[in-house]
Amino acid sequence: MQVQAFIQSVTDLLPVWSVTPLATLLIVLVLIVIKRIILAQIRHLINKTPYKADSLLICSIETPASIAIIGLGVLLYSVIEQEYTHSQGWISLHATQISQLFLIISLVIFANQFITGLLCNYAERSNTLRNSRSIIQGISSGVIFGVGALVLLGTVGISITPLIASLGITSLAVALALRPTLENFFSGVQLVADKPIRVGDYIEIDSGEQGFVEKIGWRSTWIKMLPNNTVIMPNSVLAQSKIINYYYPEKELSVPVELGVHYSSDLDQVEKVTLEVARKVLKEHEWGVSNYDTFVVFTGFGDSSINFTVMLRAKEYFNRFWVKSAFIKALHKRFAEEGINIPFPIRAINLDQENAAQHLKAKLD
Repeated sequence: MQVQAFIQSVTDLLPVWSVTPLATLLIVLVLIVIKRIILAQIRHLINKTPYKADSLLICSIETPASIAIIGLGVLLYSVIEQEYTHSQGWISLHATQISQLFLIISLVIFANQFITGLLCNYAERSNTLRNSRSIIQGISSGVIFGVGALVLLGTVGISITPLIASLGITSLAVALALRPTLENFFSGVQLVADKPIRVGDYIEIDSGEQGFVEKIGWRSTWIKMLPNNTVIMPNSVLAQSKIINYYYPEKELSVPVELGVHYSSDLDQVEKVTLEVARKVLKEHEWGVSNYDTFVVFTGFGDSSINFTVMLRAKEYFNRFWVKSAFIKALHKRFAEEGINIPFPIRAINLDQENAAQHLKAKLD
């Protein structure tokens, strides 16, 4: 009785028109505070569990719950207004419909946040989702918000059947207007499905750009180059390009090193020394493949040297420069110790061939 008397005394001091909104606002604020306290307690409990789905559920429900409480506040507004003023305004007359709209919006936001969170969570363990996360998120969000918009239109009394029927003609016009965008989108889907590249791969395209794939989006693919700049390549252009993927089927790759020795060199000794140095470098270098069976192939007679190729192996494309550099330094030092000569470019004039000396002497005489 004392509480009722206190409430009555407070309402007597307020204007009649302000009682209903202030009471509704007070109740909504109290419910939001209670919601925050309950979710905080639940979050404290689930943080002790190893599962991520329950934490994701609580994070996804926080904002939608507040929207649903506002919808509930609209219903409370109509009840308080009818009990206190014995009349119904516009909000009270449409309270059920308005509360349904808030409930639908909260469900749509909850579904979008929860599904997006699941995709981000599983993308950490799945290469497929990691490569296509942005595209799948865009498709899922579009479907969720599209269905939510249709339900909202049906709730407010707008017939969606003619709208769906008109989508056929509208979609054709939109497809013609957004042709480049749609080409990039479906090219991105093709890249994700065919998997010629993945996030983290080091690639080179036929236009010369090369770098690490950072993101495969719904419109473009981001490639971070070695100079620390980023090439943003439209998916339609990338899908039609010739791509060299240095990380597929594996990161390891061969590193050919072209060399040459003097014509007077003992080629068996050259091969033996070169293999010893190559195996030592591959075993000791942090980016060399220690168990690789390196080999030497003599490729031809050059102008100044007998040319040969040494095949090394690095753990990945970018590391090949350091492995090759370490090998060249070690081989140069070992060749100097063994007396193996790496010749300078030489051009020899043979005066004896074709009686050139006699012709030259005759002209001088």
